[in-house]
Amino acid sequence: MKIVVTGKIPQAGLEVLKTAGFQPDAWSQDSAMSRSDLLSKVKGADILVTLLTEKVDAELLDAAGPNLKAVCNVAVGYNNIDVAACKSRKVLVTNTPGVLTEATADIAIALILMTTRRLAEGERVIRSQTPWQWGMHYMLGAGVTKRVLGVVGMGAIGIATARRAKVCGMTVVYHSRSEIDPKVAAELAATRVTFDELLSQSDVVSIHCPSNESTRHLFSKPQFEKMKPTAFLVNTARGPIVDEQALVEALENNQIAGAGLDVFEFEPKVNPGLLHRDNVVMLPHLGSATVETRDAMAMLAANNAVAIANNREPLTPVG
Repeated sequence: MKIVVTGKIPQAGLEVLKTAGFQPDAWSQDSAMSRSDLLSKVKGADILVTLLTEKVDAELLDAAGPNLKAVCNVAVGYNNIDVAACKSRKVLVTNTPGVLTEATADIAIALILMTTRRLAEGERVIRSQTPWQWGMHYMLGAGVTKRVLGVVGMGAIGIATARRAKVCGMTVVYHSRSEIDPKVAAELAATRVTFDELLSQSDVVSIHCPSNESTRHLFSKPQFEKMKPTAFLVNTARGPIVDEQALVEALENNQIAGAGLDVFEFEPKVNPGLLHRDNVVMLPHLGSATVETRDAMAMLAANNAVAIANNREPLTPVG
């Protein structure tokens, strides 16, 4: 059984595979493989363990060959995988939901506080040794207590973010395909609203929906025009959900007050119009970046691979 790990994953994940009796062919460098090297490496694979940096499309599936049984993605999102192409070849796809929920929610709350309170801007003042003096009107931000958080996509991460926001004194509204558990809604005092209602009511909008064709550019010019000019946008989901050029224009035209971004439309490239704006906080996709979370993600993906290799049902199949 040939298991190919196409990116560098934590040792904890490799140990799961080795303990189960497999010798994974694993990429060991921090940088991603070139496309040509990737296509060569997957040849003859039975199972692929992939990262978001690898595009799993028809070309790659064909390069792997007819023995390929599964693609086990080390991420909760799988927009890097052509699921339809996999299904047509009877290739299973798995992801790693659940294990990165809390870490990503932490980053969402961090971005909310950093943007509303101008924390990154303040830190740059100190690091650049720019002269400053405390004053009643110096670098005033916006408080979050008694403000409205609008959660777009009330799945596990959206709920975890809302739970943290409630502790900060925020009121929660959400837009999602379905109602959340009534007990959870009661705990959070969260109200389900239409998308337009969320845009017009929220002081902070936090994105937690999946990335697919239906959510591509879910936030573009018409949506920014419906937001409060004092509102902030936070995205810890996937970059293509936000039309980055439209976001730049919304910021330039003062249609919204600021943004906190952990993901980007053309990652790792960032729209130049965002780079020098003090009201934009940007992180290099750190949502799941804790030792514990990355270990758990790698181990879950590896356990999916082991289950499939042994003709058992995977723990977290997609679809």
